[in-house]
Amino acid sequence: MNRGLDAAEAPPISVGQLTNNQIIIRLTYTVDHLSRWLSPVHDDARLTRSAQRSEPSAKDLMIRMRDEGLRVFPMIYAMATQDRPDLDLLPPVVRTEEDLAWDRQAVVLEIMSEFRRLRQSTTSVLRSLPDDAWKRDGLSRIEHDWTIRSLAEHLLLHDVRLLGEMDHALERAGARAGIARLSQARLTELLRLAP
Repeated sequence: MNRGLDAAEAPPISVGQLTNNQIIIRLTYTVDHLSRWLSPVHDDARLTRSAQRSEPSAKDLMIRMRDEGLRVFPMIYAMATQDRPDLDLLPPVVRTEEDLAWDRQAVVLEIMSEFRRLRQSTTSVLRSLPDDAWKRDGLSRIEHDWTIRSLAEHLLLHDVRLLGEMDHALERAGARAGIARLSQARLTELLRLAP
């Protein structure tokens, strides 16, 4: 059996060598990879349960990807529309009890749809910027200063790490049993498609 990638085994991406357009394409591909893996799985239990208690399920990982997008998008948008914004003044992303209750009952594809809409907004902002605008920065004393480029790179690395974990989680949970071979493509294969 073909073994998946653990997050630590994901091939290193030299994000500093990628062009801005290549980063946008890779960020877009994340949605494609998730759709390829998750859409054919009709037994939601295989996506919501992990093989071991200490490991996250595919749903847990999808929520983490969405939540990181919710955290990063306002910062990118602020830097794209303001001159050196104070990122500490942005309202923190806090999931209410109602939001958490929705997360618990939602099927994975609903959470993936939220992530898709959020990622489309993020890549839309990035595509609208000329290359020199990617150097725009935002200030933060709580975390650290960011540029649009450094946040885009952060999202890309976060994607690869969690896609590696999801690849492993899907394999361990048996979620790929009985689905089309195309939808069983492993992360190493999919990363070769990116420029």
